[in-house]
Amino acid sequence: MRRFLFLLIFGLAGMAILLSLGTWQVRRLAWKQAVLAEIEARIGADPVALPADPDPERDRYLPVGVSGTMGATELHVLVSTRDFGAGYRIIAPFTTEAGRRILIDRGFVPTEDKGAARGTGAMEVTGNLHWPDEIDGFTPEPERDENIWFARDVPALAATLDTEPLLLIARSRTDPGVTPLPVTTTGIPNDHLQYAVTWFGLALVWALMTIYFLWRTRARPRSDER
Repeated sequence: MRRFLFLLIFGLAGMAILLSLGTWQVRRLAWKQAVLAEIEARIGADPVALPADPDPERDRYLPVGVSGTMGATELHVLVSTRDFGAGYRIIAPFTTEAGRRILIDRGFVPTEDKGAARGTGAMEVTGNLHWPDEIDGFTPEPERDENIWFARDVPALAATLDTEPLLLIARSRTDPGVTPLPVTTTGIPNDHLQYAVTWFGLALVWALMTIYFLWRTRARPRSDER
């Protein structure tokens, strides 16, 4: 009987822990979905003027419209996309009508179009401010001689192009040959559903194992009596 009670208490405690972890992940899922919905609403809102003093936290994803002049110099950030394959993001300097110089992520071009001529001069650009977090310990240094970058390192890009460390990712087309890659929420991880399923699945397995061991414990004395 003592062994039976021990297994019962141990099994119930384990199930309680696993179920609580699964429930917590469900709550986190609801929270994350609300955050993503808020971000999507912010991304798709009507554009506003470029803030005088942008803040990476306050103004992340802020929709902005600017008028000015697109510079001819550009930097190429190597990327691989699901829809278009390998290619480059085109990063160019943009001088606003107020005289501010910022970075514009114009969008994607295939690898073979890296050196193609692109439209410059006066234009209007609509997009979203962003401070991408793409640098880690495995990111190679840019190959400056070949003009190939491996991440959108905003401070380094700005220093190279002599602009503010401010990146506007275009959602409007700035050249017929450049496909905009606007800001979306697809890159923001949301794995809470998978985690919840995992914890609840482990709780089910734990429950079945507990039932099995309890059955074995009850069945053993009967077999011994025979």
